[in-house]
Amino acid sequence: MPVTAYTRDGTTYLPKYLIAIDPAQCIGCGRCFKVCGQGVMTLKGVDEDGQFINIEDEDDDEVERRVMTLARAGACIGCGACARVCTRGCQSHAAAD
Repeated sequence: MPVTAYTRDGTTYLPKYLIAIDPAQCIGCGRCFKVCGQGVMTLKGVDEDGQFINIEDEDDDEVERRVMTLARAGACIGCGACARVCTRGCQSHAAAD
């Protein structure tokens, strides 16, 4: 059953939760991370083989590029702030089942 939320004035809306981030589209700018107050995403490195690596664990030499990844998808409150600031359109959102 979908979740129905209410604004302060009682207007209903259907929250859409972050379910995926396309690493091929993401440029790792961090805008979505900065607007998310729930800790839903984290920045990871991608090595030359396309594998995710923790940035703090590896040398910068192994990081080909940085991308945002889902860290705690269940913490998303469906506010959509991350989607509004993303210039690449790399996020997928969906209503709760």
